Amino acid sequence: MNLSVKDAARMLSVSEKTIYRWIKQDIVPVYKVHESYRFNRAELLDWATARRRGVAGDAFNEPETHHQPLPSVSEALETGGVFYRVEGKTREEVLADAVSHLRVPEDIDLDHLTQMLITREQLTPTAIGSGIAIPHPRSPGLLNLLRPTLTLCFLEKPVDFHALDGQAVSILFLVIAPNLRSHLHLLSRLSFVLHNQTFRDRLRNEESREKIFASLSDAESLIKTD
Repeated sequence: MNLSVKDAARMLSVSEKTIYRWIKQDIVPVYKVHESYRFNRAELLDWATARRRGVAGDAFNEPETHHQPLPSVSEALETGGVFYRVEGKTREEVLADAVSHLRVPEDIDLDHLTQMLITREQLTPTAIGSGIAIPHPRSPGLLNLLRPTLTLCFLEKPVDFHALDGQAVSILFLVIAPNLRSHLHLLSRLSFVLHNQTFRDRLRNEESREKIFASLSDAESLIKTD
């Protein structure tokens, strides 16, 4: 699923000139195909999320013909749940404990899922700055899931996730999706709502589930879907 420079600019809400500048500076993941630049949608979203760059609210809207409706962030979080005092002194220990809280089918090998998340972190850290990380498998669709889930974990103690801003992570959003489409949809919307100051304040203060869901609903209502 390749994107042109024009598509990438629209997705990241920047000018094409900016995209070309990033290409020249070798700071954005890009491929050259027959003298034209092309972007992988998943890689570009990962890149944008890691740098806390906003993306267009409708960047990943797709026709829903022959597909199940995509969930909102609130719906995915209702499915995945919110957990406090997740333990671990290292990135690996934290991910293992977080995975143990996941609401996934019993036939899913949690040890294998944990290793998938660790491998993803080793390739490209998912910490986006300000103490937040968004762990997710590099290849969604390998797990036997019926619907995407989003799980919020507050860590007992901040842990180094190799964030670009150097800040230790105390908040995890685990994205576990059955396919690339729902994976990108959730990452896109999560990236959008994390720019909402009220929502971020609720997270930073580790407030109640009720307050977190209320502010999340308000933040997500601002996403344009037309």
